[in-house]
This record gives sequence, structure tokens and C-alpha cells, in this order.
Amino acid sequence: MHKMLDRDALKTYYGTVLQGSKDLKTSACCATDNNLSPTVRAALAKIGDAVLNRFYGCGSPLPPMLSGCTVLDLGCGAGKDVFLAAQLVGPHGQVIGLDMTEEQLAVARTNLDDHMVRFGYDRPNVTFLQGYMEDLVGLGIADASVDVVISNCVLNLSPDKRAVFREIFRVLKPGGELFFSDVFSGCRVPERFHADPLLHGECLAGAMYREDFRRLLRELGCADYRVMESRPIRLDNPDVAQRIGMVDFHSVTVRAFKLADLEDLCEDYGQTAVYRGTIPDWPHHFDLDDHHRFITGKPLLVCGNTASMLANTRYRDHFTLQGDRSVHYGPFNCGPVTIRQAEDGNTGGGCC
Repeated sequence: MHKMLDRDALKTYYGTVLQGSKDLKTSACCATDNNLSPTVRAALAKIGDAVLNRFYGCGSPLPPMLSGCTVLDLGCGAGKDVFLAAQLVGPHGQVIGLDMTEEQLAVARTNLDDHMVRFGYDRPNVTFLQGYMEDLVGLGIADASVDVVISNCVLNLSPDKRAVFREIFRVLKPGGELFFSDVFSGCRVPERFHADPLLHGECLAGAMYREDFRRLLRELGCADYRVMESRPIRLDNPDVAQRIGMVDFHSVTVRAFKLADLEDLCEDYGQTAVYRGTIPDWPHHFDLDDHHRFITGKPLLVCGNTASMLANTRYRDHFTLQGDRSVHYGPFNCGPVTIRQAEDGNTGGGCC
């Protein structure tokens, strides 16, 4: 294993060096709120400034359909996404926020009661835990006990990403969803940067090379994951750009499911899917990923993996699936079908 920045140094960076979002040296941990759904945007309006001002995420990893779910936020920090999820799961759902940094959790816990009042809840539906995401079993999080795992620009900080993802898929229920935003690199980050306090704390040195991430998930039994969106990260700080500018970084939001029947190649079984238009905030279309836009009422050819993601998860009641895997027609046509082509009337399958 390559040398990584030790945890105490990371705790110092996020607990002491960073006192607010303004202290960040790059845009890697700076999320935009451009693509928030109406429900998430309304929930965001109820989050206090004390929490918002200590947010270091790079996306908005909050999938729809969370009502009544148990959600685990890895690296919750001061609690922004936890408090958003607390509203989305409702009073009968549960949110667990995990972080290793005492100062961050102190902000979250101090603001817990105030936010429950803001949400109109009689009792908290949130639990904050201090610990490490590589050892969820040590924190008492049981096998197959979580519906959705989220994380926002934190998994890159782990010195043992295999352990993190192994734990994620252990605690997820069958059909459960991993939905996270993080920094990915277009090549492997040179080893000499791995223990650099600034570059690691700014979520660059520990960024995952996308192909290594794909291989890791496949080895852990997840043969197919989907990208929701990706945006390049600008290294606006001259010193940072001078040191590590040879690497291209992207903020990427990823969706993956705990499903046993996914294949490592998109296969064609002649299956189709029709979206019913019934997911809240998505009356006219639903985006499974950045290349599968399901127009309400319109049949779309799908590969076997996509069919499983729709039929064997909490999204099942919102789609009509036709066909099974009894007849195989070969590899699924993974031509570049874009959202624009779909809107213009292309009835082919989505690229997987």
C-alpha cells in the first residue's frame, strides 16, 4: 500500500486548519447547487449557516425515493447532507452520520436539536458517530441494515479504499444503493504526493483513478456502476497547479447498487423499460445515469444490468419492465446515445 497522509494530520486539517469553506485552496471540495431537485432545494433552505459554512463537499449525493429509508453518510462533517437526508427520509426514516473529526461532529451535534425543531420532528431521526469508515462493523452497523449509503468528497481521503467499499457493500441491503460524489483522476496520482498534507486534505492526492475504481468494485462483486455527472476541477491555486497540474481531476457523482446479477459487459436480452412518471420531482423523465434518460411513457431498450437496477431496487414500482434473460441476443449496443438524441426521438437503447 502506498504511503498516505496519516489520520491525525487529516483530522488536524479538517478540524483546525479549515474553519470554513473559504479556507479551501482549490475548487475540489466546492459543490454547486445548480442541479438540485425542488425537494432538496426546499430542504436546503432549512439548514442553518453554522452547518453550511463548514461544508466541504463536491456534489449533491442525495438520490430520490428516500422516504422511510435508513441512510448512512460516510464522512458527514458538520452534517449538511445528514440534515438534508433527515428531511428526505421523513420522521420514520433514520440517518446515521459518521465522521472521524471531533471538531466537525461537535458542530453537527450542537446543531442537532435546533434542526429537529426546524423540521418539525418530535424526536431526532439522526445519529452521529465518531469513527472510521473502514471499520463500520466496529461501530455496530450490522450486515444488510442500510438502504442507501451516501458520501460527499470523503472516500478519497481513506488510506484503504478497498476496506471502505467492502464495508459499504456489507452494510447495504440487497438492492440497496450507493450514491456518492468524489474526486477522480484521469491517471494514477504520483506516489510522491500521497502524504502531502495540503494536496491530500484538498482531496487531490488520494483521488481515485477511474479505472482502478472500476476494477475494485468488480473485485468486490459490483460489476457495473453508473456515472450521474462529471465536471472538471480547476486548480486555481498557482502553487497547487505547479505541483500536481500534470493530473486531470474531475468531481464525479456515482450510483451503484448491491445486486448479485450484474454482468461486467452490457448484454442484450431484448428487454424494455417504461417509466411511469411517478417518482417525486421527476414527472416527465427520470435519469438513471448520465446516458439513460427515461421519458415518461416511452419504451426504451435496456441491457440486462439496467433492467436489474430498475426491477430489483426501490425504484421497481415506478417502471414497467418487459422481457427477461431467457433469450440472449449478444452484447448490448453501447453506441453513444445522448440525452439530446433521446429527447429528439431516438428509440435505441441507452449506452451502458
